[in-house]
Amino acid sequence: MKKNYLNWSLAAILCLGSIISCNDDMVEGGNGGGDGDNEALTSYVIAASVGDANYLLTADELAEGKVSAKNNGLTTESGTQWIFYQDKYLYRLVYNQGNAGVTSSYILNAKGKVEERDNTYEIKRFTSYGIYNNYIITSSTGDLGSSYADENGYLPKGFLLSYLDVVNETFTTNNNVIMSENYLGNGEYVTLAGILQANNKIYSAPIPMGLSKYGVKAEGGKYVVYPELVKTESGGSNSSAYEKGELQWTQHPNEAWIAIYENEKLENPKLIKTDKISYACGRNKSQYYQTIWAADNGDIYVFSPSYAKTMTADVQKTNLPAGVVRIKSGTDDFDSGYYFNIEAATNGKAFLRCWHIAEDYFLLLMYDRPLTESGFVAKELAVYKGEDKKLTYVTGMPSTDIISGFGNSPYSENGKVYMPVTTTDGNQPAIYQIDPKTAVATKGVTVESEQISGVGKLTVSKD
Repeated sequence: MKKNYLNWSLAAILCLGSIISCNDDMVEGGNGGGDGDNEALTSYVIAASVGDANYLLTADELAEGKVSAKNNGLTTESGTQWIFYQDKYLYRLVYNQGNAGVTSSYILNAKGKVEERDNTYEIKRFTSYGIYNNYIITSSTGDLGSSYADENGYLPKGFLLSYLDVVNETFTTNNNVIMSENYLGNGEYVTLAGILQANNKIYSAPIPMGLSKYGVKAEGGKYVVYPELVKTESGGSNSSAYEKGELQWTQHPNEAWIAIYENEKLENPKLIKTDKISYACGRNKSQYYQTIWAADNGDIYVFSPSYAKTMTADVQKTNLPAGVVRIKSGTDDFDSGYYFNIEAATNGKAFLRCWHIAEDYFLLLMYDRPLTESGFVAKELAVYKGEDKKLTYVTGMPSTDIISGFGNSPYSENGKVYMPVTTTDGNQPAIYQIDPKTAVATKGVTVESEQISGVGKLTVSKD
């Protein structure tokens, strides 16, 4: 098997849960994965786990039935994020803290079985990802080379991009230097949350991260609004680690920015700002989640959970509620007449993640209590109808008392959305079908496993 290697350090975050997987001698019941001339050319693929093994299982249906790993599916390594590209390819992105992870991809072969492709790629951590034309793009923010150091020897930060060509099974990295320092004009460096292709452009949310040591010293310290926030010693751990001389987290929590790019090089963006919401991304430890999505008509909806409410320093806390704003199709600015206050509709609750379903319906993974309280967890689902400015909690799901997790991403098809759900009541994980027009969920296929991490569809490639 050929291997490609990505040899850079990607600084940050992402993705919900890794898969854990299953054995060859599980219970019978797999659909769509056996031999025979009557195999369908299309199959649903479920990333699931039992014990110490990981499987990509195939199924003929998502709305009902039961699937197991016996004589069904492909054993894989664990994955962080499963990306289905146009029902043709499945990519297993791997995020490892400080260590390289092997990313691989899969197709459905002519026998209806999931098959791993030849090339694998060693990557490290990534902040965000998305699809643009034939590329899966991953991005992060990290230190640039020593030739860019300031007079103190401090290194500025820049964007580190990778381009996985899904058709040719190749990758490249960006040769163009894109500074992330002072990206928004306030001196702070940014990381990107979301890479969204829509309206022949790329939309992303630049998230201000505070001042690096380079940024603290830039232009005589003019960007330091709150000197008391500059760290006097190094400390913290993992995603909250900091170094002496930097100013951690943004000094400007009451605004959100969107960058609009003409192509995948992510150069020369048009930057637009709103003061109706705080920065547009979900956060969980070192993970940053995309919260900008396009409706079917091209309108871009920008969601903010107002995660800056959880900051320690009062001057870094936002006073804006979780909310939604919009960029109308055909325009490159925020719709001045559009705003929805999520917290006003949910007794003060925000959300962790969100996804587009169909038309202008979006699925939100809601917290069970306000971010201003301790111990909040994301265990409820809600549907948001963009044009109507209406948020409705999903009914028909298992009790929040027994829900232990959801899949990395739901799968949408024919106006419905399918979400993997794992519970603690001893029942097998299942995929729930949700009708966004009624916000009613019904239990679909049960998967004999410990956890379901991803679901989608593959069609036999004719390439």
